[in-house]
Amino acid sequence: MKTVKTLAAASAAAVFVFVLARGVPSKAQAPAAQGAAGPAAPSGRGPGRGRGFGGFRQPDPIDFDDHAGWTSMFDGSTLNGWDGDKSYWRVENGAITVESTCEKPTGTIYLVWQGGEPADFEIKFEMKGTGAMVNSGLQYRGAILDPNRPMPNPGGGRGRGRGADTPCPSGQPRGTPPSRASQAKWDMLGPQFDFDGRNMFSGQFYEQATGRGIIAWRGQVVHTEEGKNPRLLATLGDRDELGGDVKIDNWNQMLVIARGHQMTHIINGHVMAILIDDDPTKFRPKGLIGFEIEGTGRIDIRNIWIRNL
Repeated sequence: MKTVKTLAAASAAAVFVFVLARGVPSKAQAPAAQGAAGPAAPSGRGPGRGRGFGGFRQPDPIDFDDHAGWTSMFDGSTLNGWDGDKSYWRVENGAITVESTCEKPTGTIYLVWQGGEPADFEIKFEMKGTGAMVNSGLQYRGAILDPNRPMPNPGGGRGRGRGADTPCPSGQPRGTPPSRASQAKWDMLGPQFDFDGRNMFSGQFYEQATGRGIIAWRGQVVHTEEGKNPRLLATLGDRDELGGDVKIDNWNQMLVIARGHQMTHIINGHVMAILIDDDPTKFRPKGLIGFEIEGTGRIDIRNIWIRNL
């Protein structure tokens, strides 16, 4: 019975979000209200109460700049409240900035918020990626990796790799990413709201260093249970079409809603992915928050706000 109730709730959530993602009719498209000259109201419903007889209104649009009830996570000028390798992470022009170059590659590194381990919350922020090969994202409900944990891939993405002996386009020698040991105190695992410069993955639900990887691709509502492969409950739209709502080399408004076992990723007002995680062996009810960068390029982050639910 518990499983039936869980699936019913998951399906209901999927249907609700599917409607949300597809949008609602505009005022011009909405059915015209029937006046006194229109058809008679159905029995038991007076004018203004039934569908098509008024009494309904569209929801108010969200104001991304409305911060009532929210707590700022970034003061706009310093990294106070954040911890990471500050030879890479810095503040520039009112934004947290990090850049990975051929001459000074970052590997995979993190900037970790020191404000606690939230459980149910909403986080909104603006993010811009510059450079086709840059990859980033928001880590949430995360944890710090055990530094003694064996890496599934030797080097963990921090090695110099193929072409290491060829110079950078600038003519300078290729740099070496920082060692894993130097980054161990910030090295995170857990859910990630993915974002990348090529816009192949932006918006999807990815899990770092847990063995699950990509769980809900962009455009999907996915349900997980213990011992089963993740299952697709519904689609939110075409993956590539949704990608068109992500701005390349420009600011994007990002919103994560983590409420119980459901996590929703929204970019620029469009639902990108939803995961309903009912796998008790993997689900994390609370944890650390941080930002990540890997690949080559630059990431800027500003206007970071959180609201506990």
